[in-house]
Amino acid sequence: MLCSVTRVLIPRKNLNFLRQFSSILKPTHFNSVSIQPIQTVLSNSIVSAKRFELFCLRSDYSTMASQSSKPQSIYDFTVKDAKGNDVDLSIYKGKVLIIVNVASQCGLTNSNYTDLTEIYKKYKDQGLEILAFPCNQFGGQEPGSIEEIQNMVCTRFKAEYPIFDKVDVNGDNAAPLYKFLKSSKGGFFGDSIKWNFSKFLVDKEGNVVDRYSPTTTPASMEKDIKKLLGVA
Repeated sequence: MLCSVTRVLIPRKNLNFLRQFSSILKPTHFNSVSIQPIQTVLSNSIVSAKRFELFCLRSDYSTMASQSSKPQSIYDFTVKDAKGNDVDLSIYKGKVLIIVNVASQCGLTNSNYTDLTEIYKKYKDQGLEILAFPCNQFGGQEPGSIEEIQNMVCTRFKAEYPIFDKVDVNGDNAAPLYKFLKSSKGGFFGDSIKWNFSKFLVDKEGNVVDRYSPTTTPASMEKDIKKLLGVA
């Protein structure tokens, strides 16, 4: 574990405040170091160290925290389901995932939803899950409410996999999950999602292993899916 150490001169009159502050930030340790009186220059004025005390501010967790704050896998994310409830994606540990942004009024809707339903039926018992995220950023082709979207997908395409709440996949308001997916696997012409039904394949450890264009059918992903599932 790495430590971050800073040495500062603290006026003695402020020590009580410092101690109160350090009690709030419990992971941070303030260790007083006795020194001989010295003279130094602070703010263009010569001050005596007799009125100051040298402190070492050590934060044992700072480096570790900065490293752990960066998402390591999709399991570090929480998304909203169709009813607005939080879903911790760590519930999918050990599953192979297809994550796809969907739309109801796209030229790719029929072929993609049909393939997604078939491939889910075929491999759900082997550990495949499909996470579908409606998105209205491409041609306004997902204008309906989440209830309308769910009804269409379940009745027309007999989908049994979850449909999550609507999200943005590009721009400043892009869902954090999609920012992570794009940074993990960029496209041929940049990281941004190009159209409806862009697909990401995630392994059993939550790592993004591949990205597929909107025109790549789910059926053509079958070989890659079987490899991650470990099925013949």
